[in-house]
Amino acid sequence: MRGNIMVETVISLIIVLISIAPIIIIGIGQYRSKDPVGFWTGKNPPKKEQITDVKAYNQKHGLMWILLGVGFLLCFAGGLVFGGKIAGYLCIIETIGGILAMIAYHEKLERMYGKKEGGK
Repeated sequence: MRGNIMVETVISLIIVLISIAPIIIIGIGQYRSKDPVGFWTGKNPPKKEQITDVKAYNQKHGLMWILLGVGFLLCFAGGLVFGGKIAGYLCIIETIGGILAMIAYHEKLERMYGKKEGGK
C-alpha cells in the first residue's frame, strides 16, 4: 500500500511540475524582457515610450507570474501534508484569488509606470 502512495505522489508531482513550469517560465521571461510585457489579455503590451521604467515594470510583472506558480506548488505541498481535500480548496483559492490579485496588481502597475497623456 505504501508503494502505491509513493507512485501516486511522484506521478502527481510530475504532472504539477509540467503544468506549473510554463507559468514560472512566463514569469522569468517577463522579468528578463527588455521590451514592455503584456498581461495576456489579448491587448497589446504598451510601447517603451508609454512606460516610465520598463525594467521595473517588467520585473514586477514577472514576479507576479512566478509567485502564482510558486503558490500552486505550495498548494501541492499542502496536499501532501494535509491531504487532497485541503489541496483542492487551496488550489481553488489560489486560482480565483490569484487571478483577481494579478488583475488588480496589473492595473496598479499600469497606473504606477504608465506615462500620462501629454507629459510624464
